Amino acid sequence: MADITRRFGRRHLRSAPTAHIRHHKRGRLAHDGPGLSFWFRPLSAAISEVPVNDRELATAFHARTADFQDVTVQATVTYRISDPAEAAARLDFSVDPDTGVWRGAPLEQIATLLTETAQQHTLDALARTPLAVALVDGVATVRERVATGLAAEPRLPATGIDVVAVRVVAIRPEAEVERALRTPAREQIQQDADRAVYERRAVAVERERAIAENELASKIELARREEQLVDRRGINARREAEEKAAADTVRTEAEAGRTVRLARAEAEAARDIGAARAEAQAAWLRVHSEADAGTLHALAATRVAENLPRIDSLTLSPDVLTGLLARLGRAEPGAGA
Repeated sequence: MADITRRFGRRHLRSAPTAHIRHHKRGRLAHDGPGLSFWFRPLSAAISEVPVNDRELATAFHARTADFQDVTVQATVTYRISDPAEAAARLDFSVDPDTGVWRGAPLEQIATLLTETAQQHTLDALARTPLAVALVDGVATVRERVATGLAAEPRLPATGIDVVAVRVVAIRPEAEVERALRTPAREQIQQDADRAVYERRAVAVERERAIAENELASKIELARREEQLVDRRGINARREAEEKAAADTVRTEAEAGRTVRLARAEAEAARDIGAARAEAQAAWLRVHSEADAGTLHALAATRVAENLPRIDSLTLSPDVLTGLLARLGRAEPGAGA
């Protein structure tokens, strides 16, 4: 919207660079171009402001597919006014010289033209397309069809309008139909999820079975090794007993042999001692048989004296001494004979 100010009964207009101003004064074109700034008299001026920037037109309308299903199409058309003179000649872009506001609604007319043209080509494209295909490939089809239809529309270039781009945002069916269409996919997803759960459980059961089998195999192997250990211990114990018995036998035989040898040695020693003693006794007897009685008596007295206790002093009475001397006197003649 142009900026118009008042001063001394005149008006001053200042427009934006994206607005094309056409100023007619008394039927002649006085100013023509974007971003103008000038003074004018309101009673003799006819001013048109045509926007020349890109504008976005969002549209939403209903269409029916080949299988009689209602869908909602959301699209956006980007357009611009490339020929402001043609647009101002075909549409009312005149502004109030006091306020700068459009007297009419030119942009709404352009929006109606573009919306109805796009809707017409969209209806024509979807009327021959089933719902399933429209939901899958309908966006590209509708976009190409609308872009081609708008480019071939004769009123748009005659009005100075160029279509820059066409975008189809979405094609949506009714809520009940959309839920119905989602149901098979959801059921398939649920089935896949259930299948995954079952497979995971089956894998878990298989792994548990494998673990149980491994544990059982481990127990069997452990029992077998314990049996081997018991057998080995029995063999070792039997071998140890046998070795011990053999050692005891060897030790017993050695002790018996040593005892026999000792007994033999003792017997030989006793025999030798007895023989020696016998020889000594015989020699002693032979010596005594050859000795006289006095010598024998003296030897006997010596032996008796050796075995008697020590006598420090001896007191003899006269009677005993007299009888002893008498005996010695009688004994001396016999000794001489």
